[in-house]
Amino acid sequence: MSTACWFDTPERYGRISRGFHWLMAALFAWQFAGALLYVGIGDTAVTRLVGGSHFTLGFTLFVLVLLRGLWGLANLKSRPPHPGRLGRAASIGHGVIYGLMVVIPSLALLRQYGSGKPFAPFGIPLMPERDTKIAWMMAPADLFHAWLGFTLLAVVLGHSAMALVHQRVWKDHTLSRMT
Repeated sequence: MSTACWFDTPERYGRISRGFHWLMAALFAWQFAGALLYVGIGDTAVTRLVGGSHFTLGFTLFVLVLLRGLWGLANLKSRPPHPGRLGRAASIGHGVIYGLMVVIPSLALLRQYGSGKPFAPFGIPLMPERDTKIAWMMAPADLFHAWLGFTLLAVVLGHSAMALVHQRVWKDHTLSRMT
């Protein structure tokens, strides 16, 4: 097997880029399912089952988006092009997705630190417990985390819809570059 299949080319995203994409899509689906369940049915056993991993999974997604961003930058010159106005629109849409994927967990981590509660994803202590809260650190996430999360869901649904339009209506094989 050629090592070239692991890296992006102008014709297709490599296995690493595709792996990041689909792993993160699955993890985000789980995050969104937990959030929608909580909004829809409140605090129940089902909600706790699905949403109980929200903090750890959010942190995992934050690390993955940073790694994926670095990988994307390293492969930028060899990635499939996005020509014309539609290409610029796609680039802007991807920028919005990446921006939200960085801002949303950053706000959550800021809130977590400000809360004074410990944070130890996968048992790794990242934030120790403190006796005092820092209200200004908690306020931005209290105001925006959920709203931005649902904005991300809407943008991701739009992204998915456009991938299907490319595949089924325009038949330009855009989707096959990521599958």
